[in-house]
Amino acid sequence: MSHPQPASLLTAHDSYLFNEGSHFRLYDKLGAHVVTDNGVSGTYFAVWAPDAEEVSVIGEFNGWNKASHRLAPKAHTGIWEGFIPGVGKGALYKYHIASRFQAYRADKADPFSMFNEIPPKTASIVWDLDFAWNDRQWMNDRQQINRLDKPMAIYEMHLGSWRRNFAEAGHSLSYRELASELADYLDRLGFTHVEFLPVMDHPFFGSWGYQITGFFAPSGNFGTPQDFMYLIDTLHQHGIGVILDWVPSHFPSDEHGLGYFDGTHLYEHADPRQGYHPEWKSYIFNYGRKEVQSFLISNALFWLDKYHIDGLRVDAVASMLYLDYARKDGEWIPNKYGGRENLEAIDFLRRLNGAVYEHYPDVQTIAEESTDWPMVSRPNHVGGLGFGLKWDMGWMHDTLEYMRKDAVHRRYHQNDLTFRMLYAFHENFVLPLSHDEVVYGKGSLLGKMSGDEWQQFANLRVLYGYMYAQPAKKLLFMGGEFAQRREWAYPSHAGVQRWLGDLNRFYREEPALHELDCEPAGFEWIDCGDAESSVLSLMRKGKSTATLVLAVCNFTPVARQDYRIGAPRGGFWREALNSDAKDYGGSGVGNQGGVEAEATPLHGRPCSLTLTLPPLAAVFFTNKA
Repeated sequence: MSHPQPASLLTAHDSYLFNEGSHFRLYDKLGAHVVTDNGVSGTYFAVWAPDAEEVSVIGEFNGWNKASHRLAPKAHTGIWEGFIPGVGKGALYKYHIASRFQAYRADKADPFSMFNEIPPKTASIVWDLDFAWNDRQWMNDRQQINRLDKPMAIYEMHLGSWRRNFAEAGHSLSYRELASELADYLDRLGFTHVEFLPVMDHPFFGSWGYQITGFFAPSGNFGTPQDFMYLIDTLHQHGIGVILDWVPSHFPSDEHGLGYFDGTHLYEHADPRQGYHPEWKSYIFNYGRKEVQSFLISNALFWLDKYHIDGLRVDAVASMLYLDYARKDGEWIPNKYGGRENLEAIDFLRRLNGAVYEHYPDVQTIAEESTDWPMVSRPNHVGGLGFGLKWDMGWMHDTLEYMRKDAVHRRYHQNDLTFRMLYAFHENFVLPLSHDEVVYGKGSLLGKMSGDEWQQFANLRVLYGYMYAQPAKKLLFMGGEFAQRREWAYPSHAGVQRWLGDLNRFYREEPALHELDCEPAGFEWIDCGDAESSVLSLMRKGKSTATLVLAVCNFTPVARQDYRIGAPRGGFWREALNSDAKDYGGSGVGNQGGVEAEATPLHGRPCSLTLTLPPLAAVFFTNKA
């Protein structure tokens, strides 16, 4: 059936940019767009399927008839397009692809669909992204908020399992139900940002969401695209930034998805040694294909453009960088120089970050990169990958290994805590205590702490204190803020929650704890060598030394009287925070509000402090010049 065709949304220049890998706003051109042409309202469809022999749009409007509404090829671009009158917002549709090869036939969801049916249903939905935003103040100010010299305390969460509505059989809260409740909660606890595990459509609701089938569509399990915008808008109005987990590293093999899209390996490599991930049993994007680069970079910018997102945390970067990732000898193909580096992925990541920061210098890209690849968070022009920040996975592993050890053995493992300072400023780091540490039966953070119940809670409090004393941005997975485990013992858990909230506020209010998070000038050890006592002391500085912060951590359950540390200057040092305070569930040992410095040199400092160190505790002192 033929229909009058409106002027194509795709210009010759669009096609050129797409095919050379430089079209970064493809979502305005491909997919389904409601338009009016010559007074006729309908939907314009466009899909990339260069090896299709025939493409048609099927849906409720034509009884899913494969012969009813065929699309036309656009010159030699590989794109098929067409206009269907009378099809409007809310219409269900798919593309029926008939390949030129192997008699392949499949019904595919739209790769650029902005809204999809809730799995296990798989149709795309014609939709728009109209929304009246109320976050102008945030958007105007966020260049100052997201800078590396500003505090960043990130709350990582999974939308589907945060505060379920048990009045409705444990049903997950919708985007709109979450909005004010989550914003108030994060505001009360002092977090600056929230990071959502993937919200993009994925086929299995019970998962964390890392197998994505709809890269441009927020999950319909929680509402419409406008409902998700409402959630972001509400968070912004409360002064909370929003970071999305983004997964350009792989995608699942579900038939309605991107895999084998037009009867060829269009988005993925054809050779399974390059195109199939043996660990995750999913497809790997072909980063060397220019159109795939356009697709992925367009997707990154889509969330920044249309949803006012403040940052993208890029998942599994190491799997992209190494050709032999999770592969044995003979299961991978070396690069043209015989090496294991994925040169095409490196080029893609640099282009991605270059495009993001060119268009949005007021956001951050964050790499989850688990190896020692150099200069991940350094600019492209100096040979870096161009990310703004990188997760310090080594710190997470080493520190939790230390905290698992019984206190009597910790004297032999002090290096687990101090080692990161040898590399702490090689990158711009985030210290993550993330979902990776609680998945697959690994248990809660509280369960990883050694000792009896009281010691477990005290260990968790000193862990958080040491984390916030370290130079780097902070990230904590939901539940960690109140020491989640199966049972709820209110006083102990509420104490950890109060401690975490006070840590966040202290971190935000004290420039010495965040201004130089990514620069060596912001940190000095006072004494990192007292392994016998399992005590560490350090100093944090801001751009001005008007206020200095000293942090002392005692990793044993023994209170230490008359413990002396060096101090950079005299005067009164106020005890600003003490994780052993009774309000936090501690024993109440402390320094009665502060200590007067003595004119006795120690640890290379002109003065010293004589302290009482509580058991398994972090204590912070401030001094204003």
